[in-house]
Formats: sequence, structure tokens, C-alpha cells
Amino acid sequence: MTSILKAFLLATTLFLFSSQAAMAASYPEKVGDKLAHGLANTVTGFVEIPKNIINTTNQKGAAYGVPVGLLTGILHSIGRTLTGAVDLVTFVIPTKPIIYPDYIWKEFNKETHYHPDWKLQ
Repeated sequence: MTSILKAFLLATTLFLFSSQAAMAASYPEKVGDKLAHGLANTVTGFVEIPKNIINTTNQKGAAYGVPVGLLTGILHSIGRTLTGAVDLVTFVIPTKPIIYPDYIWKEFNKETHYHPDWKLQ
């Protein structure tokens, strides 16, 4: 082998191993985050009900906010609990959160929404 080819193979090998090492170092963190999201969202999904009642009432008044917030909260409660369960079952595959805000207590006054794409991290 020529010295240029040897240098190229060495550089390529080092590049591949360095990127693998970087991914391996962050994998446990990503898996742990997803497991935490799954557990938290499965357990706290019901908090969507008072959250939506409060937020809708603050925006539109009590006559509209209580019944609409209750129904919206029930739907988002089911959604948050189910996305949490999906995260628990699939925590070994690191993906970005399906639901935003990713924890119920983050940005409590923001409306809950679901990401249309379920992407790997």
C-alpha cells in the first residue's frame, strides 16, 4: 500500500470510530430522557384537565372555559397518557418528544400540541 492510501484508511477509520463513540456517549442520555418523558407523561396526563380549564377560562371566560376546557382537557389527557405509554414502551429507540410541551409543568399556559413527525434524535 502506498503511504497516501494508508493515511486515508487511517483517517477514515479514526473518523468512523470517533463518530461512533460520540453517538454511544449520548445514547444513554437520550434513552434516559425518553424514559423520563414516558413515565412523567403517563403519570401526569390527567393534569391536562385542570390545565385546559384554567387556560381556556383565562382566555375566553368561565362560561366558555369550563365546559370547553373540560372536554379539551379530557382529550389531551388521553393523548398525553398514551404518548407517555408509547415513550415507555419504545424508550430504547431515542426519538424526539411527540407532545409539546414535553412535560405538563413546562410552559403550563401554552396549549398542548402534537408533533406531526416522530423523528429519531
